[in-house]
Amino acid sequence: MTPAALKSYSHKDLAQMAKQGGVRGWHSMRKDQLVKALLTAAKAKSALSNGKKAAAPARRSSPGKVVKCVPARKPASTRVQRHISQVKAKLERSKSLASENGKPNNRVKERIVVMVRDPFWLHAYWEVKRQSVERVQAAMSQDWHTARPYLRLLEVSSGASTSASERVVRDIEVHGGVSNWYVHVENSPNSYRLELGYIGSSGRFFPLVRSNVVSTPEPGSSDAIDENWTDVAENFDKIYAMSGGYSPDNNSLELQELFEERLRRPMGSPMVTRYGSGMEGLFASSQDFKFQVDAEMIVYGITSPNSHVSLRGEPVRLRPDGTFTVRMSLPNHRQVIPVVASAANGGEQRTIVLAVERNTKVMEPVLREANE
Repeated sequence: MTPAALKSYSHKDLAQMAKQGGVRGWHSMRKDQLVKALLTAAKAKSALSNGKKAAAPARRSSPGKVVKCVPARKPASTRVQRHISQVKAKLERSKSLASENGKPNNRVKERIVVMVRDPFWLHAYWEVKRQSVERVQAAMSQDWHTARPYLRLLEVSSGASTSASERVVRDIEVHGGVSNWYVHVENSPNSYRLELGYIGSSGRFFPLVRSNVVSTPEPGSSDAIDENWTDVAENFDKIYAMSGGYSPDNNSLELQELFEERLRRPMGSPMVTRYGSGMEGLFASSQDFKFQVDAEMIVYGITSPNSHVSLRGEPVRLRPDGTFTVRMSLPNHRQVIPVVASAANGGEQRTIVLAVERNTKVMEPVLREANE
């Protein structure tokens, strides 16, 4: 588009071109002003669309023909960019196994602990530091974009704990945002170990943590235990023993540490383990006077029998009529408990959040003098 080509148009044609080209104030311009404004607008749009590339020479049109000025393509809107960022962040969270449980990262105990629930089910609990996930991300390089978190189930030959005597049974895909998983096993009695890590497009497994070895009992030799820690406390001897806690070959302290954290009692002699610290002294000296009070709470509800319910991210077992009951410890502070129910077809999800606070006060003891 040249000045000579534009001057060949009439004032009316130039005004129409300026109107379509988005030139401001075109209706009050003279012909020479319209020519100058159209040239300026054409140069600006050409620079915007082509950058440093030279603009192609304009094709001369016959008089009376209107030349349309094509606007440059607009950049993606801020809303679209924000949506893309949110989707990327959601994908990263779905595969991040770093523990986000409110603890400072330096207090996270990196571990995976496996417990035997019955002959066909194992329960894995893990904590992973953020630095470990970042190390695996760096090691996987480009494969990290396609990486997914997995639990690797390994069958361990009897009495052995080395990798040479382990066989991979299967890989179980998990997701970020959770700290435990239930694993189904078929061949009982048998010994198993779990590893937590990532698998990328190459198919190579990058482990993060490695669990203790557990041995499942004979089918029919143990009853199912409810899936919460209050029932574990009532049956801890059985679960701790089946999970290898009393085995002389068990050289891992993670299982003992997990039980002591959740049960808030040391795992020592049978008397200490069953009754808590200080109970041996109570039996040894009848002169000591011990007094302790604790509390727990029961969360119960009802939903459709084929729904999936989770409490704080842990699955909750439903009865055939859709009711459920979970007994929980009641620590001495405020806690927020989300309970989520998902329809069987995944089309709807509902959440109820319970806020509970316990405030325990210990009064000064009253000492009475013994009767003379």
